[in-house]
Amino acid sequence: MSWFEEITRLCPRAEPLRGDAPGAKRRFALRSIAALVVVPALTGCGFHLRGQATYQFTSIYVNGAQAPLFANVLRQSLESGGSAKVVTSPADAQVVLDILPPVDEKDVLSLSGAGSVREYLLVSRISFRLHDAEGGEWLPPGEIAVRRTYTFNETEVLARDHEEQRLLKEMQQDAIAQLIRRLQAAHKPA
Repeated sequence: MSWFEEITRLCPRAEPLRGDAPGAKRRFALRSIAALVVVPALTGCGFHLRGQATYQFTSIYVNGAQAPLFANVLRQSLESGGSAKVVTSPADAQVVLDILPPVDEKDVLSLSGAGSVREYLLVSRISFRLHDAEGGEWLPPGEIAVRRTYTFNETEVLARDHEEQRLLKEMQQDAIAQLIRRLQAAHKPA
């Protein structure tokens, strides 16, 4: 008995769904084999779907007066996917997250032979501090730096400006995801 016959014998749904299309049994068997190989490989490497973030604290106040746009997006992310409640007053919070204004830099990465810019490097830095009302450090003061590069062409200035704005938004989302992972590692000071 061939491996194909063995698979089709073990998988009763190997019958084609639409009539007796040629190759339908073979396609089903190949898909089944692929699923049997891919799923264990993904689980074996530690891959898992991102679930709700869990924290050691129950409530958090985001002090983003110096970075209001970043703080608003961060609050939304914390509210939608975390175990801690986001509160509107530092007095009601177990921990306070202070966020300094983001620093965005744009540097020339490479030049053409004629001396015109070919590539830019965008860097966005976010500094933060997580502490409680007594001043205890739940996380040491830290900084998240996100970098992206993009090519530049003088004939496509408007398109490159759009790309730069898109990259800055993507960088902000990446910084928020990194900050949330760091908040998950925070613990009460001893």
